[in-house]
Amino acid sequence: MKEDLTIFYADDDQDDLEFFKEIVGEIGEHFNVVTQTNGEALLQAIESPPPHPYLVFLDINMPGITGLEVLQKLRETPRHKELPIVMFSTSNDEDIIEKSRLLGASFYMPKSNIFSNLKKSIEHALSINWASFKSSQENFLFTI
Repeated sequence: MKEDLTIFYADDDQDDLEFFKEIVGEIGEHFNVVTQTNGEALLQAIESPPPHPYLVFLDINMPGITGLEVLQKLRETPRHKELPIVMFSTSNDEDIIEKSRLLGASFYMPKSNIFSNLKKSIEHALSINWASFKSSQENFLFTI
């Protein structure tokens, strides 16, 4: 039996949080999803385990602390240097994508408004072996 893996996801859009939980629920029962509606709450949850995150999804455009700021704060903490962090945003802006990579994100996934594509992207992220995945300029951006 597989151990349950906890996924943290911060997004200020309640619909996006619900779609994400629905999709992850369809993909596999061995995932627990912990959602937060802002960056401050996510940082607090990560710093107050249990649960410990297996994987973090971050929306970029959130009020208060943005996803990029959360990413930067996590990467400044030695125990979170290797934590897999997926930037999950509606932005396809090359500068934002590159800034995410330079700040230490593991992966960048544009958020599709087409449910089947959204599901494909989440399935892809959950299929990655994060223990051995090495992010590079070539494999950083997910495209459908």
